[in-house]
Amino acid sequence: MAKAAAKTTAPQATPSVQRRPALAGRNTSATAAKVEVLPPAERMSLRAPEASLAALSKALGVILPKAPKTSASKAGRTALWLGPDEWLVIDEAGGDPLADCAKVTALHSAVGVSHRNIAIAVTGEGAAATVNSGCPQDLSLDAFPVGACSRTILGKVEIVLLRTAADAFRVECWRSFSDYVFTFLSEGSRDAAV
Repeated sequence: MAKAAAKTTAPQATPSVQRRPALAGRNTSATAAKVEVLPPAERMSLRAPEASLAALSKALGVILPKAPKTSASKAGRTALWLGPDEWLVIDEAGGDPLADCAKVTALHSAVGVSHRNIAIAVTGEGAAATVNSGCPQDLSLDAFPVGACSRTILGKVEIVLLRTAADAFRVECWRSFSDYVFTFLSEGSRDAAV
């Protein structure tokens, strides 16, 4: 009489999902400029009328700029003016600007865009030339001083550009275009060295 074979079941591995940031670990160093992916940050697209700015500025802890091409920063949070009633708010200090705005009763629209964007830093004496390899904007310090920002283009894609120092820029782009933007800037950094 044959015995029924005992059924053994191997333990099932618990599936795990780990989100990897776009362009994780990529950087390029050339003679005149370095291109590197910045750590993840909280981001919020904010739209609001003039009458709501004081309440929103107070809640965010940073004064929302009112002039074109300007930004304001305080305690790791930066507000970039993108239009007459539009700002990109970036928090690199672990805060939640969306939650801060949720407490405001003044008219506004706040949308979290943290997973939509990534940031790339371009630094060094050739930083402006690197960005200008695909961006037609005048990046001289007179026309685009430290703290200046704008929504512009790099090659074929839209970016938000912030000058963080005389020789440094923060390039914000949609993650779906991040490989293109990173590669474009990397090539530009090599050309800036010439």
